Amino acid sequence: MRYGGGMDMFGGLPTVVKNLLIINVLMFLVKLVHPFGTSEGELDTLLGLHFITSPLFRPWQLITHMFMHGGFLHLLLNMFALFMLGPRVEYRWGSKRFLLYYMLCGLGAAVVYMAWLWFGAHAATTSLSADQLAAVRDSVMRYAQGGEVYRFDDPAMERTFLLWWTPMVGASGAIFGVLLAFGMLYPNVELTTFIYFFPINMRAKWFVIIYAAIELFNGVADNPADNTAHFAHLGGMLFGFFLVRYWERGRIHHH
Repeated sequence: MRYGGGMDMFGGLPTVVKNLLIINVLMFLVKLVHPFGTSEGELDTLLGLHFITSPLFRPWQLITHMFMHGGFLHLLLNMFALFMLGPRVEYRWGSKRFLLYYMLCGLGAAVVYMAWLWFGAHAATTSLSADQLAAVRDSVMRYAQGGEVYRFDDPAMERTFLLWWTPMVGASGAIFGVLLAFGMLYPNVELTTFIYFFPINMRAKWFVIIYAAIELFNGVADNPADNTAHFAHLGGMLFGFFLVRYWERGRIHHH
């Protein structure tokens, strides 16, 4: 993805984009070297975002999950998008507002994704008895402490286990917010993206609309093998939309 005109992207990064890039890469390196006697999985358990009713949920995860990534490609795609699109938005708003926007989009993504999980799993979880919920909770905690995972024959118990165990990691919600802001602030700037290795040029506004439609389709399809929090991406865009509309009311121009 690239865009042309207006600014040399390699001539110097603004403060927040630069520091976000550094922090995300450092956190990924921390996962690779497993310091402090921890493992990669333990760091994801501690810092990734768990469902709010999970025994593994901690309030700080609402922030820390934005700086954890599931793999190198996950990190690379998010940081590349931040590197290419973030500076122009930060230069327009200033560092304080851009950081606030980035964090609020990440938090918004978490809220929307939690709501989607609750909608999908509520029926299964509420159908369980107190004893069944206690058994799932104990299994989650044993697995988190290095024990073997126990697979439940009851589909509702198994679904609840996966809901409580599986953390969400990554900056994608915040990054999709940045993508949305770029598309709203600079709708006619031409972006180049690659589809099956073929370069495609399109205006930013169409790029954002197509990306949002793809995320909505994939989110509703809810393919478990996908392993992507599509509704978190949409949540970042949704919160970003209202923030941009509020901050830029009457001032959005076509560039």
